Amino acid sequence: MKFRDFHPNIKLRIIFGFFSEIIGSMIFPFMAIYFAVHFGEKLTGILLILNIIVGALVGFYGGYLSDIMGRKKLMVTAEVIRALSLIVMTLANSPWFESPILTFAMFLVGSICWGIEGPATDAMLIDVSKPEQRKLMYAIMYWSGNLSMAVGGAVGAFLFEDFLFYLFIGMTIMSIVLAFVLIFFIEESFYPEQASKPKEKTGRLQVFSDIFKSYKTVATDKVFILFVIAGLFIQSLEFQLTNYIAVRLHSDMPTQDVFQWSIDGLQMTGILRTENTVLVVIFAALVTKLIQNYKDKHTLVSSIILFTIGYTAISYFDNIWILFIAMVIATIGELMRVPVQQSYMAAIPPDDKRSSYMAVGAFTYQGSMILASLSVTLGAYLSKEMMSIFLLVTGLLGLLIINRIIPSLEERVRKQTESSSEENQDYAMQEAVEQ
Repeated sequence: MKFRDFHPNIKLRIIFGFFSEIIGSMIFPFMAIYFAVHFGEKLTGILLILNIIVGALVGFYGGYLSDIMGRKKLMVTAEVIRALSLIVMTLANSPWFESPILTFAMFLVGSICWGIEGPATDAMLIDVSKPEQRKLMYAIMYWSGNLSMAVGGAVGAFLFEDFLFYLFIGMTIMSIVLAFVLIFFIEESFYPEQASKPKEKTGRLQVFSDIFKSYKTVATDKVFILFVIAGLFIQSLEFQLTNYIAVRLHSDMPTQDVFQWSIDGLQMTGILRTENTVLVVIFAALVTKLIQNYKDKHTLVSSIILFTIGYTAISYFDNIWILFIAMVIATIGELMRVPVQQSYMAAIPPDDKRSSYMAVGAFTYQGSMILASLSVTLGAYLSKEMMSIFLLVTGLLGLLIINRIIPSLEERVRKQTESSSEENQDYAMQEAVEQ
């Protein structure tokens, strides 16, 4: 399986997503600083939380719409609106006019667009990929995402303050290009009328009722809900690096000399983040190739163990070299886990509910951020030893849940693989008849 074997939709998503994420990484990670300068730190925190909540709520509606309307229409609509919002945001930060309020309003519109587009995009990737392709597909996307964030973040750190207007111009142009690609090159991957034709909608109450019924189906899927909860626990360990672990290293880690450089806790946090990104970029292809020789269930369990050990050690030790080695262990676990975990995620939803499932699945990310944020407050009351035990238990809970549902996950992968094989056979027979 190689990149050229992917569906054109996947290739376009990876290529243009990479360049879009590079420019986005030059801007959006630094917007908290922008808002803090203009609105103050307290109000900025509230605004950013509001932004996350709005994006999450719209994501649920976007997932529902994608399952009754198809993927492409929503993706095009969201990208066109995003391009328009970026045009306004660019003008609001031009040499002739500056409006932080208008900038935040358009920033919020961008989150709304992602809430509409995100579940549809995730579902589309599943629609056009085969089960045997997904580990490689997600591995490539994960690698390109980390590389784009590393490059974009490094460049943005130097350009954001003095060249924000020009960065917004670049982001606007890229969004327009993406809209063009979506309109003329991306193929629709899901036609609802071929699956389960939706009933005619009569009024807002009926719409809310249908949304509730759609997500009731998701909520009653025990395997999926447990998978999301397990993912939340596991992913929260990584977010601890920028939450509890960052606070602990800053307050507890003594300054140490390494190769004539003095490194304190704050600097060590940055070094660990950089190490993680560099290791992902360099070794993603190698680890992906190595795990192909092992069963997914064994790879996933082993990866969670390594991931938990790595971040638990980082939460406890202060020695630079131990921290460095622990991050290597955690990153190896991460590289093993992500493609397999996302491949399992893709095998869970039924065809006509994929976007709704993906919208709920996004709570893995949002919930893990909340859990990691709460750990900062918890760390103010518990000792370092207790917090390390807390992180260890968090990872073990995720492991126990995954271990419990793995037989069900394997069964769904098997059924989806058989269904894909039957479709390929039918398609081959049809082509033979036509010839």
